[in-house]
Amino acid sequence: MRRADARPLDSRLRGNDEKRDWLVNVASTLLLNVQNALIAYGDKVLFEGLSFTLCEGDKICLIGKNGAGKTTLMNVIMGARELDEGDHWRLAGVTVGYLQQEAHFKKGQTIRDYVFEELKNQDGSHDYKIERVVEPLDLHIDDKMESLSGGQLRRAALARALVEEPDILLLDEPTNHLDLDIIAWLENYLRGYRGAVVCISHDKAFLNAISDKVFWLDRRKLRVCPKGFSFFDEWATMILEQEERELHNRSKLLEQEVDWASRGVKARRKRNVRRLDLMKAERDKLRSDKNALARMLAKITVSSEQEDYEASNRIAIEYYNVNKHFEGAGGTKVILENFHLRIQRGDRIGIVGKNGSGKTSFLKLLVGDLKPDSGKVKVAKDLVLSYFDQKREALHPEATLQRVLCPNGSDYIDVMGKPRHVCGYLKDFLFDPKQVQHPVSSLSGGQKNRLMLARVLANPGSLLVLDEPTNDLDMDTLDRLEEILAAYTGTLLVVSHDRDFLEQSVSKILAFEGNGKVDIVIGGYKDYQAKKAKEEGKSVEVRKSAAKAAAPLQPPKKEVKRLSYALQYELDNLPAKIEGFEKAIAEMEPHLADPDFYNRDPDGFHRLTARLVETKDALEKAERRWLELDEMTREYEAGGA
Repeated sequence: MRRADARPLDSRLRGNDEKRDWLVNVASTLLLNVQNALIAYGDKVLFEGLSFTLCEGDKICLIGKNGAGKTTLMNVIMGARELDEGDHWRLAGVTVGYLQQEAHFKKGQTIRDYVFEELKNQDGSHDYKIERVVEPLDLHIDDKMESLSGGQLRRAALARALVEEPDILLLDEPTNHLDLDIIAWLENYLRGYRGAVVCISHDKAFLNAISDKVFWLDRRKLRVCPKGFSFFDEWATMILEQEERELHNRSKLLEQEVDWASRGVKARRKRNVRRLDLMKAERDKLRSDKNALARMLAKITVSSEQEDYEASNRIAIEYYNVNKHFEGAGGTKVILENFHLRIQRGDRIGIVGKNGSGKTSFLKLLVGDLKPDSGKVKVAKDLVLSYFDQKREALHPEATLQRVLCPNGSDYIDVMGKPRHVCGYLKDFLFDPKQVQHPVSSLSGGQKNRLMLARVLANPGSLLVLDEPTNDLDMDTLDRLEEILAAYTGTLLVVSHDRDFLEQSVSKILAFEGNGKVDIVIGGYKDYQAKKAKEEGKSVEVRKSAAKAAAPLQPPKKEVKRLSYALQYELDNLPAKIEGFEKAIAEMEPHLADPDFYNRDPDGFHRLTARLVETKDALEKAERRWLELDEMTREYEAGGA
């Protein structure tokens, strides 16, 4: 048995002369283990033989159809759902944090009060965490919670989950209502997160960026893909093809399951490839047309072009010399300034930009909910508009699902000119037909989004305007939406923060960059990113050249390096963490030394033995990390001397 060393911590660690490579490649600490679990709701078995582990550093995306049990699995990890059968083990002292869909705050609370509510005993770390987490989420720490918008409340809830720095971090749709810049920051933050992360999200690009493992809930089983989400479709196809071969050799009673295996992930993968190929061809065609951008941005005179506009059959929408400003406590906010834009029939435009940059205002000017301060917005008279509003204001809480889709009381809805029974159409959007008479108020946020999409996409008309349609959607509904949009031949304008969705759906990007600046790029979001990177690279070179020319010649200064704030904070807190592990080991060892313990409780003996091994591993890892950071500090001090 390991005995506690009475020497001071610093002398114990500094006396260790192991090589640097011994500090690296440390096995991950096991945080949680579930074995052979059964979970049922009444007679319905949700999971059978459920087994999985979570280790420190795991970055897991959790996927599965609606009703597959994603929320239940999250509750099992949190300890909020008991197993009906099986074993659930969690390392002593391990904390679990959960990003809630709704921010529940007290009246009068500031963002500071709300975010740090559970960390009252760690005041010394608040400034560091504000700088590291709260500010990058574009939150002002002293703002009142009740004054925040829905998107800001969501970011505050995310900040609260992150500052707690739990050993296991559970995230349910973390990218909803986030700007693309903040999503990129969150990706980097999570990639460097030392604990385990389990994430539910429809944002494929986000999952590609953060995950190194996939938990796939599929027909009462949990299947584990050993690589990240970018590899999932390929891996799942191989799994299903193998299953299909096995099923073909078994009873004819399994034909329905064979059919599912044949269609499932493989079909989605083929559709994704086809949609991307279609968008690539569309973008290549636009790039080859040297006048495409010029036509969109043409500055015209009213007298000469007004008649041309009326006569033209190609122009769907025109913004002429549009100005739009809002007055607020912080002064004048410029949305559009002397803005000119022509949108052709059949254009597929993705609209991106930070929250508050003017995306929704741009759409409201188009649909007539807002009036420009000056200038004109013209829409072709024969266009039929369908508008998806992210606030879902068109859904009356007391209306039933059938009444929303069939206002005239019929059982049939006209879908692209063909009658469909409302129950069958609801199934296309993953609703249970039994819900047809349920009120809208009984639906979750994701279900309301699906209902709005079902309503708008039944007859999208010749102009389809979608404002954040992907929020709260599961992947199957998102795939259905992408398939419908791929077949849509009208004019499409869509606001979205989902990069993969934009790649699948649009051929031009309209980027709102703040203060009235709007950029137009032919292509998808990746093309816009490439253009921005190129422009920023040129800007940096220009600034460097100017600074070099202006700076007087000076002798070079010796650079003094030191640990970053984050690493120094980690180093300062490691001794307390190490002492905590040592105390836990000292408490466990006497129990295991009792010769009657095994005879009394063999299962308890095995559990405590496993826990002792894990705690020792965690202690060893913390000691090595302390050595590594301490050595870095000494090297920096020696280099600056």
